[in-house]
Amino acid sequence: MTSGASEASEASEASGAPEASGVRAAARIGARPDGRGGTALPTLESGGPLALRRTRASGPEARVMLVGAMSGPLGGDHFTVTAEVAEGARLHVGSAAATIALPGQAKGEARYDVRLKVAHGGELWWLPEQLISAEGSDLRLATQVELAVGARLTLREEQVLGRAGEEPGRLSSRLTVLLGGRPLFDQELSCGPGAPGGWDGPAVLGGHRALGQLLVVRPEYATRPVEARLLGEHAALTPLAGPAALVTAVAADALQLRRTLDEALRLLG
Repeated sequence: MTSGASEASEASEASGAPEASGVRAAARIGARPDGRGGTALPTLESGGPLALRRTRASGPEARVMLVGAMSGPLGGDHFTVTAEVAEGARLHVGSAAATIALPGQAKGEARYDVRLKVAHGGELWWLPEQLISAEGSDLRLATQVELAVGARLTLREEQVLGRAGEEPGRLSSRLTVLLGGRPLFDQELSCGPGAPGGWDGPAVLGGHRALGQLLVVRPEYATRPVEARLLGEHAALTPLAGPAALVTAVAADALQLRRTLDEALRLLG
């Protein structure tokens, strides 16, 4: 009976079928060299509101677009996206539109887990569109990245607190990155109603409603680290204690934030 219950639960998660506490959905991407100088996608599995589509790419990389098939995550939902890049593969992942966290009929917070793994000699570009925390929503976002020594990563996170003219929901996000099994970066931030005091103060957001970060991991940074510098009035470039660079930024809106992070990406090459 235990085995049957477990199989039913796994089937529900893969299909995105609703449970009493919300929708469970998972999407998985696996990239490896195709033997002809390109990248194959032997694993491309979608579930429920998480739809993956391979798009046209040039050169050795494979491109995948994450398309939201329905609204969400709503209260009580639990979404999981997993991507694994093998040695010698190059994967570029984006999304077709912003993700909007919304209140739902189910009680409790929604969860969105992102799990990324890149082998030595592999490269991942993780560049989704913004995450918008709508009024009344409660979302916990957790991104976990495992990099082998010699892996390459470009990761962008953008979060917008509230849609135009509305207050934000509750948003808690954590980004954890391991390199060669050792911590490279670990940061957590909570914003909105119920978050620890000071999140909107001058030491954190300073009244801004869009925040983001760009994390770039390159083996060459071990011998040629980037130099710390300001990028305008509300963004900074910082070398990390490892072959990585971090850009953090706040802005009045999503458009200004994207412009800042795009300029930082051009600066880093």
